[in-house]
Amino acid sequence: MTISSISIGAYGMQRASGQLEQSAARIARSDTEGTALDLSSEMVNVIGAEANFKASAKVVSVASDMSKALLDILA
Repeated sequence: MTISSISIGAYGMQRASGQLEQSAARIARSDTEGTALDLSSEMVNVIGAEANFKASAKVVSVASDMSKALLDILA
């Protein structure tokens, strides 16, 4: 259970990182391509990616703490 929780959290962190990279790339391209960009929408995406990353990191942290506690109980 704990190992799958860690892998789920790590996957969530990867997805959030990907979301951030995509938004950053769209923001960076907006000046060069002359395309209309809704900057407020992109900033909402960036903030959402940050929140998702923090939540996934917390899942990994809690799963790690649970594993340590279980090992302490069994030792």
